[in-house]
Amino acid sequence: MQSGYKLFWSDSALEDLENIIKYLTKKWTQKEIRIFARRLDKRLELISSNPRLFPMTTKRKDIRRSVLTKHTVIYYETAANVVTIVALFDPRQHPNKLRL
Repeated sequence: MQSGYKLFWSDSALEDLENIIKYLTKKWTQKEIRIFARRLDKRLELISSNPRLFPMTTKRKDIRRSVLTKHTVIYYETAANVVTIVALFDPRQHPNKLRL
């Protein structure tokens, strides 16, 4: 992934991704999983090339929010030339479960 910003994942975001992958492998076909993975990769590429493209959250002003699918929202923050993925969240969950 070529861009001006380096992309890092927080430990909690990696845990969120792992949980999503576990769920998808149980419920979805391999084709659907590949489509999701491509969509995630393209969105991360877009975020790393233009991190100010998506709106800031109301919960914390330094965190931005990008809706990937109706079941997955990416939360991230930027500092200097670094984008850190803070969380992947399912908006169907109670908002208090979102760890920002």
